[in-house]
Amino acid sequence: MGILGYYLIIINVVGFVLLAVNSRVRSRAAEKLIMLAALLGGSFGVLVSVFIFDRKANKDNMLLRVFTVCVLVIQIVISLILQGFHGEKINLAFWEFFVEHKIFSGYLAAINAATFAAFGLDKMAAVGKRSRIKIVTLLGLCFVGGSLGGICAMHLFHHKTNKNRNNFFTVGVPLMLVMQIVVIFYLMNI
Repeated sequence: MGILGYYLIIINVVGFVLLAVNSRVRSRAAEKLIMLAALLGGSFGVLVSVFIFDRKANKDNMLLRVFTVCVLVIQIVISLILQGFHGEKINLAFWEFFVEHKIFSGYLAAINAATFAAFGLDKMAAVGKRSRIKIVTLLGLCFVGGSLGGICAMHLFHHKTNKNRNNFFTVGVPLMLVMQIVVIFYLMNI
């Protein structure tokens, strides 16, 4: 095992320990350190720690979860590319890819329309002070491909953009879009 392997083990242990401690203490400063550890390669360790010490999702830990999962997926794709699991040449023809893969394109269109509608319905429910759509549902729709529909709805309806506590939407949903672009880019090049 080389230096990179030892580094990844250490940074994942650091991420694991930081989240384990933060699950008891709950510090914003520690949360930023956890995000930094995830970004530096420790996202797997952070997620393992989430499953062991901090299983209950709530508004306070949602951004960390969204960030860590997105970073992990991006890191996996980068790792696959660096290990040589890709085609002979780099392809950037997104439009051709979508035209060629009609079922996938149809799925993306449908999930983005559903996500857009869900955000719109949630905004109407918020204004009418009625029962709301769960945050996990909205983020889940964004995560499985509907992030572009979520971003469009957030800005069109001014929903989940005004309050500082909703930064898991204003930061997390665009990060999901970046993650999805990276995954699509990789799929185009295998």
